[in-house]
Amino acid sequence: MRLFSFPRVSQTILVVWGTVLIIALILRILPQPRTVDDAFITFRYSRNLVNGDGFVYNLGSRVLGTTTPLYTFIIAICSVIFGNNNHQWYALFINAFADTASTFLLMTIARRFTQSVWVSVLVGLLWAILPFSVTFAIGGMETSVHNLWMIAAWSAYLLGWPRGWLGAFVALGILTRPDAVIWAAPLLLHQLYTSWRDRSAFNWRQLPYQEYLVGLLMGLPWTIFAAVYFGSPIPHTVGTKAAVYQVDSWQAFVRLLQHYATLFHQHELLGALVGVGIGIILFPTLSIIGSLNVLRVDRRSLPLVIYPWLYFVIFSALNPLIFRWYLTPPLPAYLLTVILGGNAVLSSLPLTLPQKRWIGAGLAILACLLVMNAWQLRPDHGPKTPAPRMAFHELELNYATMAKRLVREHNVDQNTLVAIGDIGAFGYYSNARILDTVGLVTKGLEQYYLSEQQEQIIVDGANYAIPPDLIFDYQPQYIVTMADFVTQGLLQDPRFAEQYDPIPLYTIKTDYYGGAMWVFARRTSE
Repeated sequence: MRLFSFPRVSQTILVVWGTVLIIALILRILPQPRTVDDAFITFRYSRNLVNGDGFVYNLGSRVLGTTTPLYTFIIAICSVIFGNNNHQWYALFINAFADTASTFLLMTIARRFTQSVWVSVLVGLLWAILPFSVTFAIGGMETSVHNLWMIAAWSAYLLGWPRGWLGAFVALGILTRPDAVIWAAPLLLHQLYTSWRDRSAFNWRQLPYQEYLVGLLMGLPWTIFAAVYFGSPIPHTVGTKAAVYQVDSWQAFVRLLQHYATLFHQHELLGALVGVGIGIILFPTLSIIGSLNVLRVDRRSLPLVIYPWLYFVIFSALNPLIFRWYLTPPLPAYLLTVILGGNAVLSSLPLTLPQKRWIGAGLAILACLLVMNAWQLRPDHGPKTPAPRMAFHELELNYATMAKRLVREHNVDQNTLVAIGDIGAFGYYSNARILDTVGLVTKGLEQYYLSEQQEQIIVDGANYAIPPDLIFDYQPQYIVTMADFVTQGLLQDPRFAEQYDPIPLYTIKTDYYGGAMWVFARRTSE
């Protein structure tokens, strides 16, 4: 008996699917690491863990500042095996293989619902080249691994894998990202419902208790450890971001609406007005059509088809600051239902089969060309290899430059207190003791953001500024900051010129966040 059940496919299909999988793998290795700032936070936790310093960011400070403990452990295992210095490459290869597996599972699910090889190939190929899929794989985030557990859980449910696997994937998903509960809860509840509905007579054996038991056994050890070690299994970042960032009431809703309307990045070719205008009607409509057709084939698809919209509603209601990597998780199910909806519409047209095939091929090529248009052959920063245009990481490169200069020229080390808001790249390369002005890894800073003056020192168009009192209370030796974070607040405070040299120690000119990155040094006592 096979452990995992998949629909039988011909040798030709395996060759075609294999080609798509190779493309998915290559397009994640070819760009090389373009690591985003938050990934470096996980890398530093992993490095300290391997070095025997504990599950900490700052030595001796037990604060759970990463939301992805499982991903941290996976990278730590790679570090033990291969060495503790190549975290960016470990993350890239982990994510590349995770996305390749996800591509295979998406093609399997698409063929399960349509019996069409070419529809499944289109789903897999688009996921393989989609910028939001690639960017955070090469960006070192845990998104690809989370997506694999999510799609694997759906596959386990839809393809009838042995009981226990669904619960395992749910536990792995939640240990990778806490917001996995948005797809995990409906899936487990629907499985419970279908098990109850399909019973011929009451029988406990028909209930999916194995899933809950396996998930509980896998998730409980970390929960207990985190509660004892950190004081709570809930990441410290969950509450701090809401307190620190000032956002408009509808910003999450608007950002998600734009995101769902630009699935194929058509706005980059047609312009925002036309591209978003077309997509805001077309893609949700096709997704609804595809979802209804999928539900007719198998009612167990309900957790899959509602997930993108449940995600949309929950994040819009909570209204956190939408970071780019928040936008990827709903895309596998959304892309799948959009493609299946387009296939359903095309199949219903009063055309001959050859005509439908030609139109379908043309639309598929158009979709792929639109997505590939969002790539660039030679990025203007980082490795000179093809990458999605949105894989911007110049900010992280600048922070790395500042960190290396301070280490080299001022002997900054783990005993040097440095205040900074974007702690990832700088903290990883400097290994300094970080005063995290956002509060992800430094406790007790929320009070500084409750001041009535805090909103007044935030630059127009920005969502964050460093509270001056925070700096004067903690007195860091260096402050590393973007201009927007301090120009209306900290630099205007008379105490700043008394305690810090107002002329930056280092400056990097930028075209974002106020036009400059600065390092300020505390005045030495005479």
